[in-house]
Amino acid sequence: MQSSLIGKIEKAKRYAQEKDRIRFNQLSVQFRGENDIHTTEYINGQWHCTCNFFAAWGMCSHTMAMEKILDNMLPDEALSNVFAELP
Repeated sequence: MQSSLIGKIEKAKRYAQEKDRIRFNQLSVQFRGENDIHTTEYINGQWHCTCNFFAAWGMCSHTMAMEKILDNMLPDEALSNVFAELP
C-alpha cells in the first residue's frame, strides 16, 4: 500500500474519533418508525419530518433520535434541549 494512502487512512481514523470536527448543515434520512417510514431532514438550521406528530409539534421522536445519534456534530440551533429537561 502506498505511504500516502496509509497516512490518509490514519487521518480518517483520527477524524472519526474527533466528532467535534463535524457540523451538519444539511441531512436527509429515511427513518423506519413503528408504523411507517418517514423522511427526516435537517435543512438550513431546521428539522423537518413527514410524521403527523412533527406537523403539530415541530419535533418528534425521529428528530429527537437524530439529535441523540449525531450528538455534538450538530450546531446548537439544531438541538431541542428536550433531553436536558427530562429527569
